[in-house]
Amino acid sequence: MNTTARVLTLLALLQSRPVWSGGELADRLGVTTRSIRRDVERLRELGYPVGSAHGAGGGYQLGAGRALPPLLLADEEAVAVAVSLRLAAGGTVAGASEAAVRTLAKLDQVMPPRLRSEVRAIHDATETLTGGGVQVDGELLLRTARACRDTVRLRFGYRSHDGTESRRLVEPVRLVATSRRWYLMAFDLDRDDWRTFRLDRVEDLEVTTWRFTPREHPDPAGFVQRAVSASPYRYVARVRVQAPIEELAEQVSPSTGRLEQDGPGACVLTAGGEDLLWFVGFLLSLGHELEVLEPAELRDSLRETAARLLRAAGEDPAAG
Repeated sequence: MNTTARVLTLLALLQSRPVWSGGELADRLGVTTRSIRRDVERLRELGYPVGSAHGAGGGYQLGAGRALPPLLLADEEAVAVAVSLRLAAGGTVAGASEAAVRTLAKLDQVMPPRLRSEVRAIHDATETLTGGGVQVDGELLLRTARACRDTVRLRFGYRSHDGTESRRLVEPVRLVATSRRWYLMAFDLDRDDWRTFRLDRVEDLEVTTWRFTPREHPDPAGFVQRAVSASPYRYVARVRVQAPIEELAEQVSPSTGRLEQDGPGACVLTAGGEDLLWFVGFLLSLGHELEVLEPAELRDSLRETAARLLRAAGEDPAAG
């Protein structure tokens, strides 16, 4: 093994686990510990921050830092990164699409021809549906994430689903992303309650200098799911569906509705919407036996739809 190949193998080993002793690395590479020390120095000259510690539990470890060059990737890792970047190119963060395309171009230049061919085969065979999501400003997303990390209060203008505008002062806890939107879970100080905010409706974000002590809070993902599947809407439907929850979860996304187990082979779907006919179409598209628990208006809409379907089939609804 020549020096370049050995240094690259050393780098891959350092990336594979937190700490290696000099003796372990020497055995793996079939060289002396003195050669390992020289190769570690070569990595440091290239900008890789390789740390070392003596004594029990000591050894070499690869640190993180701004000078860290691109990571050495195994074949399957390189393909996974390329496919992920392809998906990010149609994502919901403004500016991220362009960055993903630029990164893909750089990755394409350094990939071996064999891997480049495999990645392009995946790209050529894949179509990405776009347009369903709502983009948010990348800088706003980053500033909000930092406030969550640093436990710093945020002040911003907010436009609710009905167009009402207000000014909010909140203690941010966590960002929650769905396939279509970004949400912030935060404690609203003016309303003295936990709230969910869509980031694309946030304006004039101000990161204050007021730090706060984190409160006990609900599970962010579950809290946001309950909020987006019910509370903003005119109608909230609860429907018992005769299907295993695992099967129904493949048909109902978390941003569309919330599922709860209801005995063997059944579950309760809770979802919100503005249009009863949308509910009817959505429920029929599931293809399972249903029982509408609430609201009564949805049961009426189902009856009216059933009557129209019978007439369309040449049957008299009153004959039954």
